[in-house]
Amino acid sequence: MIPETETVRRRELGEFVRAHRERLQPAMFGLEPGARRRTPGLRREELAQLSGVGATWLSWIEQGRDIAVSANALARLARVMRLTTAERAYLFDLGGRRDPQAAEDHGADALPAGLAATLEALPTPAYVLDRAWTAIAWNAAAARLFTGWLDGAPAGESVSCENNLLRYIFRAPLARTIIHDWETRARRVAAEFRADYSRHLESPEMRALVEELIRASAFFAEAWEAHAVVDREGGLRTFDHPQDGFLRYEQATFLLARHPDIKLVLLTPLAADDQAATTP
Repeated sequence: MIPETETVRRRELGEFVRAHRERLQPAMFGLEPGARRRTPGLRREELAQLSGVGATWLSWIEQGRDIAVSANALARLARVMRLTTAERAYLFDLGGRRDPQAAEDHGADALPAGLAATLEALPTPAYVLDRAWTAIAWNAAAARLFTGWLDGAPAGESVSCENNLLRYIFRAPLARTIIHDWETRARRVAAEFRADYSRHLESPEMRALVEELIRASAFFAEAWEAHAVVDREGGLRTFDHPQDGFLRYEQATFLLARHPDIKLVLLTPLAADDQAATTP
């Protein structure tokens, strides 16, 4: 028996495809409207032919039937129906498939206009990570907190972090002293990154980073082999800062609209009373 949510999803997929088929005008594809054309927009047979899919298959999609839907077929439909970025993402979500074009869209990692200025206006540590967890923007408070990562200072033992959070955590000895309870945090970071990694298996950059970390860090290799997966969530973050002492922050992570591979991370200091009460 098909779950009710799956039935709803297939029905929504069918209605979405039909609505967008009907808004397409035959003249857009060099087709004559025809005096006897009763169907608004393109006929199913016409969309099927233009997309290189079977007319029966397309009919079953619009009827919400339980049939196989491949990423390639969805991509061809999206191209012919001239979907916007948001509409294409919605189509693939309804089809339950990963968009192959999304893995190639390096523009999704571009820093949105105005975000760098927004970070600088914030009084507390804030930084932005791309899909490979390399920092592409941060403010002065974050640079002060993350010594050896964002402040340009040596990370220790000639380690080059290249602003990458994973390289900093797993390769820089300095990170082990600054990040309180390093082992627990590092193990969770590996599980958080695996959730992102699964969405970019086709990316040579991501594969190369993982292979590098496995070679360079026995701890990362062990954590990665465990195949733990968790979402990057907020919560308590503690640090043993060389200048500022023991620090406690509440972390919140946000995904940016139209930039699903970019994360904005904010660290809010806890109240002074809370700091004092939990200082080790």
